[in-house]
Amino acid sequence: MTIQILGMIGHRLASETTPAEGPVFNPDYVANFAKAHEDAGFDRVLIGQWSDQPDGFIVAAHAGANTSKLKFLLAHRPGFIAPTLAARKYATLDHLVKGRLAIHVITGGSDPEQQRDGDFLTKAERYARTKEFLDIAKLSWYSNKPFQYNGKYYQVKDGFSEIKPYQSHLPVYFGGSSQEALNVAAEHADVFALWGEPLAGAAELIKNIRANEVNFERKNPLDFNISFRPIIADTEAQAWEKAQDIYRLTRDQIENRGLRKDKQSAQSVGAQRLVELASKEVHDTNLWTGISTLVHGNHNSTALVGTPEQVAESIAEYYKLGINSVLIRGFDPLNDVIEYGKELLPSIRHKTAELDKLNKIT
Repeated sequence: MTIQILGMIGHRLASETTPAEGPVFNPDYVANFAKAHEDAGFDRVLIGQWSDQPDGFIVAAHAGANTSKLKFLLAHRPGFIAPTLAARKYATLDHLVKGRLAIHVITGGSDPEQQRDGDFLTKAERYARTKEFLDIAKLSWYSNKPFQYNGKYYQVKDGFSEIKPYQSHLPVYFGGSSQEALNVAAEHADVFALWGEPLAGAAELIKNIRANEVNFERKNPLDFNISFRPIIADTEAQAWEKAQDIYRLTRDQIENRGLRKDKQSAQSVGAQRLVELASKEVHDTNLWTGISTLVHGNHNSTALVGTPEQVAESIAEYYKLGINSVLIRGFDPLNDVIEYGKELLPSIRHKTAELDKLNKIT
């Protein structure tokens, strides 16, 4: 089991601590951001989806054209593109980047966010639609003859796609903490994505998902990914001082610039879990929830704070649980990627490789 390290790229400079700069779609920034991840040693980067931001397919295509090894995880919300067309778009993009693509299915945990794109289904209905979407996408990718599909949300007659993914299997990532999410993940996902929870909570979720897997025929068991916002410095004390600076800057952004998405109450089960966790500021050794209190759990906001060695050690503890993929992104997006590549990524790989050697011996 080799750890996979993911990052996240945006389409312009912006974060909780940094006001958005430049045009809403900055091709030069996208290219530089992607290349920085590749140079730092990241395996893959996430490209998100929002109701008011540039098209992720175009961002991924541009990032792919400016890198050679870096892989991509493109977020997609079912419901706005017919699954047959979406499948062809993904297959085409996978050819363009020569097999470096994966899909991250986001069912949607915020009603206001969904409704900005005209989606007024309930959360339970969205998950049912997502299941049908993935049924059809996989038929489009892997069926060698026309197929029929008669679902509640989608009906297809003689569906067929001549273009298949460049890869023999296009990976599907999936997230969500509700029972509906766990059911869809157990049936369709290759990788289940968790937000940064304490070790006990992560272990509980893995146990619940594994229990759901037995209800579906799968070729391989699910892999797991977990997301953190590392805050690193030369000393532990300096790292915690940096965390408090990040808290103040984030609070200033929210109070003085009215960040819309951060003022919404948590709707998804995962976001609600983060809000509950934030009642305690520090969990385990160095899992800090300070930013979660400010953004109401609406995105991955829990941070691991310390020296690169300490943060890598904490990530290795999750690796022991069977989580073989970690997504890390900073609050100073581009500069943090460069900084992570110097010590943090090598330390994570070293510590997890040592665990692999120990497991082989025992």
